[in-house]
Amino acid sequence: MKVLNFYDQDNIKLGVQTDQGVLDIAEAAARLGYDAIPLDMHAVIADHAAAVPALRQLADEALASEDRSTFLLDEQALTFAPCVPSPGKIICVGLNYRKHAEETNSPIPDFPVLFNKFNNTIAAPGQDIALPKATSRVDYEAELVIVIGQKTKYVSKEEALSHVFGYCNVNDLSARDLQKRTSQWMLGKICDHFSPLGPYLVTADEVGDPNELEIKCTVNGEVRQHSNTSDMIFKCDEIVSYISQHLTLEPGDIILTGTPEGVVLGYPKEKRVYLQPGDVVTVEIEKLGALTNRMVEEA
Repeated sequence: MKVLNFYDQDNIKLGVQTDQGVLDIAEAAARLGYDAIPLDMHAVIADHAAAVPALRQLADEALASEDRSTFLLDEQALTFAPCVPSPGKIICVGLNYRKHAEETNSPIPDFPVLFNKFNNTIAAPGQDIALPKATSRVDYEAELVIVIGQKTKYVSKEEALSHVFGYCNVNDLSARDLQKRTSQWMLGKICDHFSPLGPYLVTADEVGDPNELEIKCTVNGEVRQHSNTSDMIFKCDEIVSYISQHLTLEPGDIILTGTPEGVVLGYPKEKRVYLQPGDVVTVEIEKLGALTNRMVEEA
């Protein structure tokens, strides 16, 4: 199931993508008498064992209803919101694709390289992203996001993926000059709106094996990154298990799993052209849809 968030004036509403349009969950639930169904993404994630079957049942009934036109929306007309609007934790894995480590002349890590971002970095699909005045070297990074579905501590690799609610796209935007200023990467990663997220949050059962997904990034229509999550050094189950040995993961926490080769930083210095105002970046991962944002000058 593809779950999403969209804006209705200043409110964020929950939707489910169907082959007939996007189902407005609040509207359908009100009209069809589903009083107890969750109406926001974090509630769905937190109670997913009951919420996902209920949403599927609602969707089936809504699509069969003679009144379905009243709660089915044209996806192209929607203004998307981030599919996970307020994650409790944003944990990132660096240098997690073998070819990306090689293109940046970095050693293959023995353990996952972890850092974090904050909620100020979350942005919506279609949202303009202001390039910060403090940097001139903003880079794109297409990444698969793991969204945790239940409280997780000391989980084994074998059981790790059963703790995952689903997956989505992110563009892990990175200011390379700020990132490389010190040995700590954080400064280059935490600028406002540096983690556009979405458009859909796709449940784990629909995605299947997260380590066999095509991943691509285009800038102004030109393919810059084109790889597969099978090139990850640390697979999704390893990542979740490893992190859970050191802290407790909660429902709605997100993990950015690293980017493949093809980033600007991987080019020879004389060929590096970082993102400019007007550039349009699209991140697309198999089964997860396409996430597009335009870069603009900061006011």
